[in-house]
Amino acid sequence: MAGFIPKDFIQDLVARADVVSVVDSRVRLKKAGRNYQACCPFHNEKTPSFSVAPDKQFYHCFGCGAHGNALDFIMEFDGLEFPDAVEELASMLGLEVPREQRPGNKPARDRAEIEDDFELMERCARFFSQQLRDNPNRERVINYLKGRGLSGEVVRDFGIGYAPEQWDAILREFGKSPDRQKQLLALKMITENDRGKRFDFFRDRIMFPIRDRRGRVVGFGGRVLDSGEPKYLNSPETRLFHKGRELYGFYEMKQKHRDLDRVVIVEGYMDVVALAQFGVTNAVAALGTAATSDHLQLLFRQAKQIICCFDGDRAGRDAAWRALENALPLLRDGTDLQFLFLPDGEDPDTIVRAEGAEGFNQRLDQAMAFREYFFDHLTEQVDLRTDAGKAELVGQAKQLIAKVASEFYRDLLTESLAHRLGRTVGEIERLIPAAEQSASRKDAPKRDKVTPVSRAIGLLVQYPRLGQLVPVHEELTGLALPGMKVFMELHRQTTDRTLTSAQVLENWRGSKFETRLRELASWDHQVQDENLEDEFSETYRYLIDRYLEQRYEELKALPTAELTRERLQELNELLRLMKRK
Repeated sequence: MAGFIPKDFIQDLVARADVVSVVDSRVRLKKAGRNYQACCPFHNEKTPSFSVAPDKQFYHCFGCGAHGNALDFIMEFDGLEFPDAVEELASMLGLEVPREQRPGNKPARDRAEIEDDFELMERCARFFSQQLRDNPNRERVINYLKGRGLSGEVVRDFGIGYAPEQWDAILREFGKSPDRQKQLLALKMITENDRGKRFDFFRDRIMFPIRDRRGRVVGFGGRVLDSGEPKYLNSPETRLFHKGRELYGFYEMKQKHRDLDRVVIVEGYMDVVALAQFGVTNAVAALGTAATSDHLQLLFRQAKQIICCFDGDRAGRDAAWRALENALPLLRDGTDLQFLFLPDGEDPDTIVRAEGAEGFNQRLDQAMAFREYFFDHLTEQVDLRTDAGKAELVGQAKQLIAKVASEFYRDLLTESLAHRLGRTVGEIERLIPAAEQSASRKDAPKRDKVTPVSRAIGLLVQYPRLGQLVPVHEELTGLALPGMKVFMELHRQTTDRTLTSAQVLENWRGSKFETRLRELASWDHQVQDENLEDEFSETYRYLIDRYLEQRYEELKALPTAELTRERLQELNELLRLMKRK
């Protein structure tokens, strides 16, 4: 991590960003009165319920509850962590992200070092690409690529290149100083043996640059041209490359498609490239690992249907099952996970070359449903003719069903289990502990009753200008009502600055109050625009009245000996103010 991003910069970034432009760059919006709307990109719907408010700089879906500012949208839609979302939004606005070091923290790599890492990886990618034209082995390499049916256009689009067979091509090209060699070692572009000899990590291989979601090269995959071993070699984990987060072909897929109905997960980068050659440009590949939760979460943000297309051998089926297990907590109503197992000896590359895109897509259309594969796998080693086998199936299935987030899928699996066991759904539901089921649900947070304090907070969050109507009364900090400290901080935040809802909420990111404030930002207050100021003022007067009453009771409860002249005067003043109500 390259230091901390100053909070002031984040606030300024949110202030500069136009949430309508940010959302519209990824989802087509239509004007609808004062706001803009679209079908929600985060759940499946036919009627638009996703609204973007320019005045609040805030989006909200009335269907699934997704909401936030421009940064939140980039995080959700692009699947980025917060710092990367800040970088992405800043890049869209042509801004540099400053970094700072906090006292007491371990010194962080600065931005220049991080950028230098990415630049070096990009230069390595260009070097490998250049070898297709300059290397003495270029004819052999190009013949291999042509033999795999790859055109120059696809080779260019994916940045495919060649790592020379020499032991030190990268080392000689880029490792001309000790610091550069150290950097190459850290990025695993070169390696070092026990005797301290350094040499290239990739040699005599077809090279596939692995790009992150922003298109930056973070690693490489290398494939041998002959029968050597290992057939495929990926970059190890580095400070840039984390295989559990990156998907080969994801960036290239997003360049081709703004909106996707379906994404296909395949096993290797050669499969992705071969499919693209035949016009199937919605495929990605995990990199030496099963599809992780991070992978699946990212893909479900892009499309409602994911198809895992794997070899039908044991390794392929094991990878499919791990993907299914990782997907259970991510399945939502409207999402769809399916599985396609190819015949022995076949892979997407061979299938698409033999049958074309149409034939491959027809196979995808016939993929196995999530429910079908779920029970096929569980019953492989279970004899349902025996009571022991039925009990074993229940024991395995109930733990997995309890993890499913979607109520629809949970009910579907429960019904299927009941059918297979010859039981009623009610009997099966009693076998699945209610505590497990409820623990697995990701229900929306319980909404507290809208009290006067939360009402005032909600109005301030949605209409920060209201904070300038009334001066801050610091004595209200002492009012013993839940939420008063939050309200007072919000009032201080909005009393002398013109802010949007997005800026207000950004100030609370990461705090324990963030979730509740986001709920109130989408709360339907049912107050007409022309009555907003009166509503806020009346609510504020109510809080002042409650404070006067509280203070009066506090003084009244004091022993006579503690009622000084000043306190008696305060009591009389409180009585006078209370009578004026």
